[in-house]
Amino acid sequence: MEEKELTCIGCPMGCTLQVKLAEGAVTEVTGNICSRGSAYAKKEVSNPTRTVTSTVRVEGGCFPVAPVRTKADIPKGKIFEVMDALKKVRLPAPVSAGDVALQNAAGTGVDVVVTKEVRRSQAVEKPA
Repeated sequence: MEEKELTCIGCPMGCTLQVKLAEGAVTEVTGNICSRGSAYAKKEVSNPTRTVTSTVRVEGGCFPVAPVRTKADIPKGKIFEVMDALKKVRLPAPVSAGDVALQNAAGTGVDVVVTKEVRRSQAVEKPA
């Protein structure tokens, strides 16, 4: 029987969880105060996923970048692939919250969306 220890991120309590596995299947979770701990532990040892947050370049915007995040969790093993793809994204200003910055990130079926509006730059050109 295999045992793993995790710190739960399901709620602010941060419980230390002990997970027992037999042949790769979770047989017992202890140490959790709320029910979210058990669900988190089972998911984390069998199929860990994460939400990715980052920024992408905005051309001609009042800010050089816009914050983005995945619309849903993606497999933990795909994080670096998604980050590499985001480095190449360039969006023309303006962008709005909810705009898709990257479709089907790293083949996960999950889109990356803008989370804050970036308007066009109102830069005034200097006379010659």
